[in-house]
Amino acid sequence: MKKILTLLAISSIATLNIYASEVEHSEMHEEQKSDFYVAVKAIATLGDSIKEEHATLEGDIGKGIGIDLGYKLSHGFSVEVDATYVTNTVTEKPLHGESEDFSASYITTSLDIAYKYPLTHTIGLVAKCGYEYEIEKIDDLGIDGSETGFVAAAAVEYEVSEHMALLGEYEYTTIEGPRGDSIFAGVVYSF
Repeated sequence: MKKILTLLAISSIATLNIYASEVEHSEMHEEQKSDFYVAVKAIATLGDSIKEEHATLEGDIGKGIGIDLGYKLSHGFSVEVDATYVTNTVTEKPLHGESEDFSASYITTSLDIAYKYPLTHTIGLVAKCGYEYEIEKIDDLGIDGSETGFVAAAAVEYEVSEHMALLGEYEYTTIEGPRGDSIFAGVVYSF
């Protein structure tokens, strides 16, 4: 009986030591993870129509790339600086005459506040809002200007590893132009 009690005591001590070691390793691992992250995204813009004095400008589906640099605050909140580059084709439809297509490009930057709600252990819902600055260029039409506005977005993140997640996002902008709203797909890497 003494041998069994001694064996149980030794195994209990060993189990507690292994558990304490795992907890310590887990806490050290969590402390090493940074609050900074980066998202690299492919973009599809949905296009929009705007009426001008002499014509209507209609943007088609555009494509581009984007990057978000973020810092996690507390309670699910983050602050992000975003930049995108998009090109599309804009059709000028004059009141009288034939329509003509032109190449357009857009460079957009924004400062956003994001909130991530963990739906499950691997899936998170993200809501964003912010202020953006956009440079629009349609050289053949003589358009080379900038505009500011507000942006709101909804996204889903799916964690594939401790440091990496897949991202799908829809973004609405108050800036009126042939670029329109955007859909993003990308990868988020947490440092």
